[in-house]
Amino acid sequence: MTEPVLDYMHRLGHAARAAARVIARASTGRKNQALLATADALDHARHALAEANQLDLDTARANGLEAALLDRLALTPARIDGMIAGLRQVAALPDPVGAIRDMSYRPSGIQVGKMRAPLGVVGIIYESRPNVTIDAASLCLKSGNATILRGGSEAIHSNRAVAACISQGLEAAGLPAAVVQVVETTDRAAVGALITMPEFVDVIVPRGGRGLIERISRDARVPVIKHLDGICHVYVSAHADLPKAQRIAFNAKTYRYGICGAMETLLVDAAVAAAFVPGMAAQLREHGVELRGCERTRELTEALPASEQDWHTEYLAPILSIRVVSGLDEAIEHINHYGSHHTDSIVTDHQGEARRFMAEVDSASVMLNAPTCFADGFEYGLGAEIGISTDKLHARGPVGLEGLTCEKYVVVGDGQLRGESSGH
Repeated sequence: MTEPVLDYMHRLGHAARAAARVIARASTGRKNQALLATADALDHARHALAEANQLDLDTARANGLEAALLDRLALTPARIDGMIAGLRQVAALPDPVGAIRDMSYRPSGIQVGKMRAPLGVVGIIYESRPNVTIDAASLCLKSGNATILRGGSEAIHSNRAVAACISQGLEAAGLPAAVVQVVETTDRAAVGALITMPEFVDVIVPRGGRGLIERISRDARVPVIKHLDGICHVYVSAHADLPKAQRIAFNAKTYRYGICGAMETLLVDAAVAAAFVPGMAAQLREHGVELRGCERTRELTEALPASEQDWHTEYLAPILSIRVVSGLDEAIEHINHYGSHHTDSIVTDHQGEARRFMAEVDSASVMLNAPTCFADGFEYGLGAEIGISTDKLHARGPVGLEGLTCEKYVVVGDGQLRGESSGH
């Protein structure tokens, strides 16, 4: 690319701002047409997608990319199926744009309510996963936003191939190509430009490692929807059905190691530890999971000693920390201290205990008798997700269509005038 990066990014920003005005007023039918046409384009481009992804995988292996990131990078036939299904599911979801709620009459005779509106231009910065290109594009498009997508350099060929399918879908629906723009340059200066263009970009969503998200949170001049880590816990209580707890914990850890909803720490109530830990540990070891445990855990099974740092660590790998705790209070205290406010689960048949856990654990998702790997927009019925937010302002948990809109007040009158007696 001969064009200076800053000039290139400003050109994308100008185009995105203009496209945002078009997509904000596009009908639901037009947006759905673009989504379904993109799904068809992906289906017809399977061979091209596989070839492009293979180029990225070969380069990544040559560069020594770690196994968890290679797994995220792979665009398998099943993941292409998932991308297509996600597009069709988003098309089937209700359109949040323009929805009005809570209209009520005030004493003056005016009506006041709230209307959902697009955020405008959403910048998304992500690593490895080329399927994020589709997830992000589909959700932004359906929620009436333009988007600028900056994927990782390791997925550049895959992202270009996916972007070509999106362009076909937009063209089929008569929408501007700039509604979804994939940054073509791998120059890291593009990220710096994207996060400091408030005149063009309304919100940034980073998806990647802690280093990337910390940098964006520190340097951005645009609001950021983010999470740093997925340090997720499963707590097996004294009132748990232990065979069920073992199935849940095994799935939470081994479904996929590289996802942010994978369990990284298993907490076990001391009352059931002797009955639960040895069998659970044996199953995990047979599956190749390295165990790190507290002193009480190591009295019950073979495990490396867990350090203080282990409780703070998102492994994204076949490694698990295990701690025996003295009841619900200690479990909640551990999660709120060491966790990342992402997703945490309790296994119990005690209703009061479950209610306390769900009320007191300070996380974006709290679960009862379910594995943490269910923390996913697709599983939550959002069609897909643009990310999982551990923030408390604007959006929390998996961010789908509603999280990509905001609310504005709408006021309807019939000629009423405000007088001195009508208020402050």
